[in-house]
Amino acid sequence: MTGGAAEALAKAKRIVVKVGSALLVDRRSGLNADWLEGLVADVATLAGEGREVMLVSSGAIALGRSVLKLPPGLLKLEESQAAAAVGQIALAKAYADALGSRGLTAGQILLTLGDTEERRRYLNARATVATLFRLGAVPVINENDTVATTEIRYGDNDRLAARVAAMMSADLLVLLSDVDGLYTAPPALDPDARHIPVVERITPEIEAMAGAAASEYSRGGMRTKIEAGKIATEAGAAMVIARGDRLNPLAAIGEGAPATLFAAQPSPVMARKRWIAGHLNTAGRVTVDAGAVRALRFGKSLLPAGVKAIAGEFMRGDTILVLDEDGREVARGLVSYDAAEARAIMGLKSAAIEAVLGHGPRTAMIHRDDLVMARHLAGAADAPDEAA
Repeated sequence: MTGGAAEALAKAKRIVVKVGSALLVDRRSGLNADWLEGLVADVATLAGEGREVMLVSSGAIALGRSVLKLPPGLLKLEESQAAAAVGQIALAKAYADALGSRGLTAGQILLTLGDTEERRRYLNARATVATLFRLGAVPVINENDTVATTEIRYGDNDRLAARVAAMMSADLLVLLSDVDGLYTAPPALDPDARHIPVVERITPEIEAMAGAAASEYSRGGMRTKIEAGKIATEAGAAMVIARGDRLNPLAAIGEGAPATLFAAQPSPVMARKRWIAGHLNTAGRVTVDAGAVRALRFGKSLLPAGVKAIAGEFMRGDTILVLDEDGREVARGLVSYDAAEARAIMGLKSAAIEAVLGHGPRTAMIHRDDLVMARHLAGAADAPDEAA
């Protein structure tokens, strides 16, 4: 049985801490300076022990709307972006001042979804964070909400933090929340709900405890945290969900405060496959037959003959989901064909493809080197690959 959250924190050498807006910013009074001082004191303690800590912080929009004195209620997209533009400056200064008072240097990195989904930008971001660590700085990572073109949601940086943890090969991801972990049911609705201190593996039953089966489209609340857990644990990082609405929240975890630990999975996928596995923005889906599922489990590539249906308008090189005939995710990977070509050849044997396309077929719909199995089916296809 895996030890608890306190033990995981004590052992971790590289730690990602996700900070939500509600912890850092009071809508009426602005920055929660006392809370930030407590968090930074914890970070300084860990840094003094030789640990590397990076912060993934929400709060730019909430802080910016406080500075701009925007009225309560839903903001228009352009108002959210304007609030983020003001709030990012204020937030960076707050972290720089608080960390500086402890002899630490803050380094701000603003990421968009594309920075973790596009391979070259992903590697660049990873190199920047690694250099900040080498120089003794504390990376403070925010989503770049000033240029977001989709709906901006407060506090939904859980999966971004998990993606950063995977990118940086972190040992531990800590999600500071308004709850002290996962319960068997929502405790506000079920008085008999039990707190779960350790989750060895994220199963469909664990996902159901978050309120509904999680999917690539689910956002917010415990479901998003479970999605974050899948990304982090499959990349080899443990994850802790703990209450953050107390002073010195990391110290409280170390002292045994209630929390839920999601155990890191053995034999995590590595390097390029870790990047594929963590994709949040998949471009389409293919449904495959039972024979294809069996072949994938034995480390084979996905061939067009096993594909039953295709959804989405993806391009060659995009990441797509592979589903079984019951709609469950089997794998995900980089597709070798555009959607139109894929539809034209699905179900065909390799020998018949040239006549349809007018040129020789590529080796597979998704080559085994570009494919990562879902954890519950993982097999030879997830063997470690190159280190970069």
